[in-house]
Amino acid sequence: MSGEERRMSVDHPAFVATGRTPLKAVELAVPDLDNDSLIVRLQMTVNHLSRWLTPITDKSMLMRSAKRGEQSVFELLQELRDTELVAFSRMNAIANSINPDLDKLPDPRYFAEKDMPGYDRSPLSVLAQFRRLRQSTCALLRSLPDSAWLRVGTSRLEHDWQIRSIAEYLAENDTRVLHLMDVALHNTGVRR
Repeated sequence: MSGEERRMSVDHPAFVATGRTPLKAVELAVPDLDNDSLIVRLQMTVNHLSRWLTPITDKSMLMRSAKRGEQSVFELLQELRDTELVAFSRMNAIANSINPDLDKLPDPRYFAEKDMPGYDRSPLSVLAQFRRLRQSTCALLRSLPDSAWLRVGTSRLEHDWQIRSIAEYLAENDTRVLHLMDVALHNTGVRR
């Protein structure tokens, strides 16, 4: 939509009569987003990470933190990837079965290949793993009708999860981790 078209739709008498102010998707809280906007927001995390991390030539700056006890950018990427692994396995189970028991799903964060040397060899390899997982998550969400987003999986260890609530959790976790990563990139001197 061009600027002229947007101005025309906002100035249209039918919109003005509602008394609402136009909101952009980035100004809305995660629970207020519709399903399509939530998918776009999830996909934008990959774009932010690529834009922030790909130009960095000294990868050792991403491997260490500015202060002891703080997470490095590399550790934050691993956290994003591991959270995505768990979320995708739960969403996939809920989408493909009726009321699945989420406690019986194997934890996807623990598998034999992960213990092999060189599995997490660089921040960009972890970013590539996260990108593939996020694309799978977004493809799964795009393939579901809106009514399927309310499907539930049960868990006695945590609480019951809906596909929508898992997607919202991912979006809120992305915001939190991107903020921490932004601070870490600034504090380690990568952005000077």
